[in-house]
Amino acid sequence: MILFSDVDFAPVKMNSTYQRILDLTFNEKTRGTLSGLVREAFIEKVDEKENQYKLTDKGFYELCLKFPFFRFLKDNWDGKWRILSYEIPEKKRELRDRLRREVAGWGLGPWHRSFWLTPHPIIENLRQLVSQKEEEQYIQAFEAGHIFGDKNTLIEKVWQKTILDRDYREAFKQWHEILSQEGEKADKFKKVINKYIELLKVDPGLPKDLVGNNWIGFEAFHIYKEIRGILLS
Repeated sequence: MILFSDVDFAPVKMNSTYQRILDLTFNEKTRGTLSGLVREAFIEKVDEKENQYKLTDKGFYELCLKFPFFRFLKDNWDGKWRILSYEIPEKKRELRDRLRREVAGWGLGPWHRSFWLTPHPIIENLRQLVSQKEEEQYIQAFEAGHIFGDKNTLIEKVWQKTILDRDYREAFKQWHEILSQEGEKADKFKKVINKYIELLKVDPGLPKDLVGNNWIGFEAFHIYKEIRGILLS
């Protein structure tokens, strides 16, 4: 929904074109899933007959746990780092692997062995995730400000910014090739959005305070919206 609207949460009408792009069929299972999201207040039904929905604030912040890029398009960074440390014994490897999977989309990056760093406000999410579970005893979490040290060096070490920059530039080339091909607009946009989602899965969503206004991830979002306007017009 956010990729068809923006962080203003404009209503999205799930018409036949959108369903085609998303490989979505409004069968009983899909309707049940959407009804569940409405009950959880992650989305809101705007129009029953038109299959029109919009993202809620609650849904947005749940989304940001999987795609952190969007958080700081809407919110300002509070300047705090969140540091997650865990020392889970090798014989408890399944706990460690499960924890890594569950926090994989939180914008966390490996700082040092067993130390992970993120600017995202995920402490309460972490508390809810591990509360009264076995792994809770192995976890420490901290919040801190940046006192001194080169932030660019830190960002490159933790999130490998240059590699992500390269991947975005490669996506731009692929998008250009897709647009220059013959074919239906919906089919082209399906290829564009699928490639973009791949990038959003690995983008840690660093705020402008850390990467600057000209960070290529922000440029990619603007280019994506321009392509969307062309192909969905």
